[in-house]
Amino acid sequence: MKTRLDKMIKVPQELTNNWARKVSLKLDGLSVIEFSCQTEGRKGSYFLKEHLLLIVRSGVCTLRFGDRTYTVRSNELMFIHKSIAIEFEKMGAPNYNYAIDYMMVFLNDKIVEEFFKFSGIKPIHPVDDVIPVTVFPINECIRSYIETLKPFIEKPDEVNEGLVRVKLMELLFHVADSNERFLYQLMQPINKDRSSIAKVMEENITNPVSLNDLAFLTGRSLATFKRDFQAIYHTSPLKWIRNRRLDKAKELLAETDLTVTDVCFSSGFENIAHFSKVFKEKFGFPPSEFRQKQKLQGKA
Repeated sequence: MKTRLDKMIKVPQELTNNWARKVSLKLDGLSVIEFSCQTEGRKGSYFLKEHLLLIVRSGVCTLRFGDRTYTVRSNELMFIHKSIAIEFEKMGAPNYNYAIDYMMVFLNDKIVEEFFKFSGIKPIHPVDDVIPVTVFPINECIRSYIETLKPFIEKPDEVNEGLVRVKLMELLFHVADSNERFLYQLMQPINKDRSSIAKVMEENITNPVSLNDLAFLTGRSLATFKRDFQAIYHTSPLKWIRNRRLDKAKELLAETDLTVTDVCFSSGFENIAHFSKVFKEKFGFPPSEFRQKQKLQGKA
């Protein structure tokens, strides 16, 4: 088996037809998704629309956010804050025929609000050091809790959403008891300085984010975001993003051995035909022909 590279997807919305998905428990959409497969390595990236609790029962998951790398191994849990993009690599355990078994629990704003209301926990004052990714061991309470989910996961269509809601509340209590920093991360937004348009744009050039997503990440309404962007860059956000993605694609074609398909996805495009068309419009040649010319020039 070889490492496979996937394009970036928005989660949990685009996980419906994702690889090796076994079953899911639903509450206002996808809430709990179980995966189990065999792989020596699989790479890809997510743009998180909701908070994520990643519970690894066997195998290894490595995630990169910004310039930091995080690894979660068997019997560990990772909390990842919403509204960020992460790269991942998943690898099965060599001693168990490269089997990887993990669970993804998504927490939308409604669930989080219900938890704090139900638990009676008072809001925490804003802090400046919210860490978007945290790894901690699965304690006995969480391990026992996972076992209680099995009967529901085996027959997800027969489970009432009200029961799914109760089970999510229970999980949040267990995680909060095992890690005191968890509540700070859950309650605090990632810092979105209103002067951060340039930073947000640079961080999301290759991410499949919409203008609404970008406006949210900068702490602005869509109309304000477009107006402020125009004042800074003297062009529209869509044109700016497309040109930067094309420049990235050009660089990857010239300096790497990635296939044209992988270059398309790695540079932020989601449709190969559209990518080839706009690449030719800007650089005069379709991607494959551009790469061939680069190789010939290198031999000259």
